[in-house]
Amino acid sequence: MKKQRILKFQVVLIMANVLFFVSACGNTKNTEQETEKEKLADIEVVYEYGIPVDSFNSVEGVVGKGETLSAIFGKMGCNGQVIHQLNDFSSEIFDVKRIKLGDKYTAYYTKDSIPTLTYVVYHQSVVDHVVFHVCDSLCAIRYQKPIRREQKTSHATITTSLWDAIITNNLHRQLALELSDIYAWSIDFFGLQKNDSFTVFYDELYVDSLSIGIGKIHAAKFTHKGKPFLAFYFKNDSVNGFWDEEGNSLRKAFLKAPLKFSRISSGFTYARKHPIYKTVRPHTGVDYAAPTGTPVMSIGDGVVVQKGYKGGGGHTVKIRHNSVYTTAYLHLSRYAKNLKVGSHVSQGEVIGYVGSTGASTGPHLDFRVWKNGSPINPLTMESPSVEPIPQNALEEFFVLRDSLKQTVE
Repeated sequence: MKKQRILKFQVVLIMANVLFFVSACGNTKNTEQETEKEKLADIEVVYEYGIPVDSFNSVEGVVGKGETLSAIFGKMGCNGQVIHQLNDFSSEIFDVKRIKLGDKYTAYYTKDSIPTLTYVVYHQSVVDHVVFHVCDSLCAIRYQKPIRREQKTSHATITTSLWDAIITNNLHRQLALELSDIYAWSIDFFGLQKNDSFTVFYDELYVDSLSIGIGKIHAAKFTHKGKPFLAFYFKNDSVNGFWDEEGNSLRKAFLKAPLKFSRISSGFTYARKHPIYKTVRPHTGVDYAAPTGTPVMSIGDGVVVQKGYKGGGGHTVKIRHNSVYTTAYLHLSRYAKNLKVGSHVSQGEVIGYVGSTGASTGPHLDFRVWKNGSPINPLTMESPSVEPIPQNALEEFFVLRDSLKQTVE
């Protein structure tokens, strides 16, 4: 476990935590506290979770199957009185009955000839921790490690896929998900070409030196087939989202695809030799090869008009989006919970999961679109944007846009 050093002027803050525990347990006199503070003020103190950890030896552990917190404390040498208090411990700080298999904890022992257990830190996450002080009585506080935001500009060129570009350039994997969400309405991520590229200006989140994810994306540029797609995040009292240079929303009526990170295994055609029936027949849809269980999303708001097993199409869901467009999702392994005919679904809502039911040689999604009752190619379907930024907010947006544009050029 990495240790963080603090400067001398921070020592008083550290001692506040230490004195809180000591006061609660009633073991130390005020004169001794003052003497200890004076000593610590003259040295550098290594601490974590508000504990001067260089004064203790530490032992780490992991919650095992069926273990209780009181059993863990007993195993670490905690006295019976504290364990009894722990069994009756009820606090908003921590519910001792909700410890989870695999969670980590750290015990801190004095460096005496006979070590005494003094602190136990239960790690709920990288950020959230519960610090127990165990002496003659039990005390606990919640401790949150500070999250540091670091602004970054990252660039990558596509050779095979967005995911591979992220991994190859040692970027945080969450960037792939964020970019696919931002451009879900304007870029076909199944049709990326070699030498497509992206530049993104964003906040990366750190705890100590560990990256824990992506915060806010401020601006991005994705170049696809030689055409740049710019995106700027803008929020005020009336709007919130990503917008192009002119203030048009990147969000459109329909997503470009009904699932993420897959590949097209068969396109839209009126003359395809069916892999099972061995006859040439129309395939008025697009097949996306993906593992069984991959979530399938509705590409737009709509109403479920059909749900059931449909011969060669297997488990199928059909959605009417408006008076013009209808979509269908075939060969599903199963449906989303509580989905039924008449259900209203939202854009991006999971309606089922990839499978291989019906006339199928392997797990994939057969996705189909009808416009005014006639089948159309989903890959070439045009989708109208939602409302742009209101006129009275455009000036504010343009100021922000101009300040961010240089970060992705």
